Amino acid sequence: MKRLRTSAPRDRTTGDRILDAAHAVFLRRGTAGARMQDIATEAGVNQALLHYYFRSKDRLSKAVFHRAAAQLLPRVIETMAADIPLEEKVTRVVRIEIDRLSQTPYLPGYIISELHHHPDRVRQLIAAVTGLTPEDVRPRVLSGLRRQLEAGVKARRLRRITPEQFMVNLMSLCIFPFAARPLIMALLGLDATGFDRFIERRRDELAAFFLAALRP
Repeated sequence: MKRLRTSAPRDRTTGDRILDAAHAVFLRRGTAGARMQDIATEAGVNQALLHYYFRSKDRLSKAVFHRAAAQLLPRVIETMAADIPLEEKVTRVVRIEIDRLSQTPYLPGYIISELHHHPDRVRQLIAAVTGLTPEDVRPRVLSGLRRQLEAGVKARRLRRITPEQFMVNLMSLCIFPFAARPLIMALLGLDATGFDRFIERRRDELAAFFLAALRP
């Protein structure tokens, strides 16, 4: 992750602690609901030090946003673009997504909210966490998927589906339970422990479910 420059690069410990605290507060409350004082309290520093390192809430939110996305996107893109069997891609992506989101369950809602309120950050986000533009990422991911899907259709192992639909369907199935966590907990009558068990079972079953849906 490319961190915003500060005036005191010699002391990274305080800056990292502030980022950790901001990450926690933004994930819980979103950028709009978070206050600099909340972040300062979480980090155990005074608010003046927060401004010294990051100048403003907007600059701090950008740093946290990039860091949050960096935990997820590069490994998913790398897996999707890898020269491995399609079934292995699906299994790996499910595990990467669900394992990471289980550790930061508010991350999807946070990222979706940020992209909704700051659509200009999409390109910045992809560049910051991958070092590539969307135009670079797209063919790396989609061209390999297209070849694999077309080969599966030709061999009558798969029904026809575009790589775009394949990728969005797979990522949606992984991310939605976390993005809609309060709704799912209420509808299914789950407490936090029950939700964790639900996700653990989903991690074990989702790849097989997804692959079965692709068969003709």
